[in-house]
Amino acid sequence: MSASFADPVLPGFRPDPSVCRVGADYYLTTSTFEWFPGLPVFHSRDLVNWRRLGSALDRPSQLDLDGCEPSRGLFAPTIRHHDGVFHLVCTLMDGRGHFVVTATDPAGPWSEPQWLEGEGFDPSLFFDDGPDGDGRAWFTAARALDEAAGRTEIWMREYLPRERRLTGPEYVLWSGSRPGARWSEAPHLYRVDGGYLLLTAEGGTDVDHSVVAARAGRVTGPYEGAPGNPVLPPATGPVTCTGHADLVQTPDGDWRAVLLGVRPGSAIGRETFLARVAWSDGWPVFTPVPHTSPRLPVHDGFAALSPDWSALRTPRAPFWTTGDGLLLQLRPERLGERSAPSLLVRPQEHPDCDVSTELHFTPVAPGEQAGLAVVIDDDAHLLLLRDAEGLSLHRGPDVLARVPLSPGPVRLGVRIRGFGHTFVHAAPDGAWRDLATVEATFLTPLFTSVQLGLYATSNGRPSTSRARFAWFDLTYPQRS
Repeated sequence: MSASFADPVLPGFRPDPSVCRVGADYYLTTSTFEWFPGLPVFHSRDLVNWRRLGSALDRPSQLDLDGCEPSRGLFAPTIRHHDGVFHLVCTLMDGRGHFVVTATDPAGPWSEPQWLEGEGFDPSLFFDDGPDGDGRAWFTAARALDEAAGRTEIWMREYLPRERRLTGPEYVLWSGSRPGARWSEAPHLYRVDGGYLLLTAEGGTDVDHSVVAARAGRVTGPYEGAPGNPVLPPATGPVTCTGHADLVQTPDGDWRAVLLGVRPGSAIGRETFLARVAWSDGWPVFTPVPHTSPRLPVHDGFAALSPDWSALRTPRAPFWTTGDGLLLQLRPERLGERSAPSLLVRPQEHPDCDVSTELHFTPVAPGEQAGLAVVIDDDAHLLLLRDAEGLSLHRGPDVLARVPLSPGPVRLGVRIRGFGHTFVHAAPDGAWRDLATVEATFLTPLFTSVQLGLYATSNGRPSTSRARFAWFDLTYPQRS
């Protein structure tokens, strides 16, 4: 592949994309790991401009993330449509495993999960309902044979869509493009030119990430790898780590792929990119789709809670109210624990951005704090917090800077330039003042990404206090 990828079509925390088409409409979902609600659902007419419809798992009854470790939880969903019904499969790691949820409207409501048998992760569905198909449906997934060595295999069983269960014998389809291949995963099956194409990721989701193809005359195999595997080799340049691709055919018969990639130099992590797919001797050839994603500022006055906001793990009851800004209840839970604190975040979508909010909060007891959060997970975050002593900047348990504050509202902000984070504050009608600059290279994501948001805690003590955030702004410096 000679060209480089341009901007992501879904910037920010949008890893492991999966896509399907119904008529002229495309629907896409991505991984969410320990964040709630789980599995966002997006809609597009052109595969470039996407609008969020909601989330497939938006009720506590659907998703138990209690105690979930960072970068665990919901791994690599696949969305498909069959006979008027959307089927979405995923894996709850360290939980009950694979499951499927269904809906007739992709905006929801989605069903309660139906749990499926089998080991592993990265599940997918294939409905063999084309003109040459037999109408059966198949469930595939990856599983580890030797986790330390990254040795895996792709297995498959028949899926009964009406009953939402697996049946029949298990088939092992693939274990990598060469002896010693690492992390053969993210399997997807397609019907192409009368045969079956198996697409997988390989090499792990870092700089060795790639896309591998194999094909067979029967869905159960045997599968023969492409002579030029990987069909999408590890990427170098402004976008790296490309892989985990899912194909879709346009109404005109052309092929496209969504896949993840990383723009190095910041903590944004894995995002969703788009490629054209042509065919050479029956094998896919990927070409990036050039486009420039607009950087649209956000001003949220919290008339309601936008679906772009997420909570850490499963909130058993709302800790927020909207209408007159955003009110966060101070609760004993705090970041740094495996709990569900009073924290609402949204993804950082570009390496350079400016974040600000206006906080109305008067601490009335020791330990009460509220403010601005830059978060990857429990273990990696920066917090700009008002407390009884003034304003302080925290990295985990460490206080990096502190300044006294007068009573009354205060504006809080952070200027982010790659890994450089400059935290600032101001009176509501005053000029911004720098508090401290942190070179936050420790905000290096594993599977998740930096998210920006609002936080309140009473640090282990009961509290009836609330913090009000009048608004939240996200803006971008002008491109050079």
